[in-house]
Amino acid sequence: MPASTLPAPDKASDCPDHHIELFEHARDSVVFITTKAQVRDYWTRNVFTVPRGAGSGFIWDAAGHVITNYHVIENASEASVKLADGRSYQALLAGVSPAHDIAVLRIGVGFRRPPAVPIGRSADLKVGQKVFAIGNPFGLDWTLTTGIISALDRSLGGEKGGTIEHLIQTDAAINPGNSGGPLLDSAGRLIGINTAIYSPSGASAGIGFAVPVDTVNRVVPQLIAGGKYVRPVVGIEGDEGLNTRLKRLMGVEGVVILRVAPGSAADIVGLKGATLSPDGGIVPGDVITAVDGKPVDSVGKLLARLDEHRIGDRVPLEVLRAGRKVEVTVVLQPGV
Repeated sequence: MPASTLPAPDKASDCPDHHIELFEHARDSVVFITTKAQVRDYWTRNVFTVPRGAGSGFIWDAAGHVITNYHVIENASEASVKLADGRSYQALLAGVSPAHDIAVLRIGVGFRRPPAVPIGRSADLKVGQKVFAIGNPFGLDWTLTTGIISALDRSLGGEKGGTIEHLIQTDAAINPGNSGGPLLDSAGRLIGINTAIYSPSGASAGIGFAVPVDTVNRVVPQLIAGGKYVRPVVGIEGDEGLNTRLKRLMGVEGVVILRVAPGSAADIVGLKGATLSPDGGIVPGDVITAVDGKPVDSVGKLLARLDEHRIGDRVPLEVLRAGRKVEVTVVLQPGV
């Protein structure tokens, strides 16, 4: 592209005064979270509480709900939330969604509340867009780092085998303690929750990840209302490892249906699972290749595509059946 046709830079977002204003406006909405865990002395059998870890979070609403990562509070027996003005509150757990690495805490509503973080959108984010992260890396209170969006729709495997999909990748410095803090756009609006880094050393290597705010907007209201997130499903069973092997044997890309739950949405539209041959081999049934026109090549990707919708939505699925492509429309049902 000729230099004369390049878009003009966003001068306001690159101005130091703008960075100062954004930080000062958002700082009071960001909190420092410390957790403790109960342990039992091997010899005396006495139970006592020890520090477990720390992270970041942010004020979600006027009811005193605080958003953070699930891994920040996982296995903790208690959590404390420290505000920017130094006040500290014991937090109650409102709900968690490990599949999205999101947790909701609640602190008392009788206090003088900081403002909630303004909510933005993540569906229209662009690679190269300026972003700002606020958190407490290494326990250093209320630190601002800046960078750009490096990539979108990333997947990241969890320590316990799950995969978090649709992540935002950024080169804004994210270190231990940043987890759960907000990722903001140049207008100071929430576009993600800082959740992880990719680094051999454990410190920032310029590759950080954030859960997009559109996911947060779907998950958090359910956590506040009922304490858990109910995923929209179609009523099929699959296995990631087996799916990889079957795809290779069949020479296809998609999700091989192993079993269809009787009476489920998938059963109603006639989807078929795999069967066993007389010699004990697997005879593949239907293979889901796309959800609402978006390709899927793994069980995790299928769940993520369904998760973009709500229970009760009518969603078209592209299916490979005996070498022929067919399309069915399922009504998403609540998962267990």
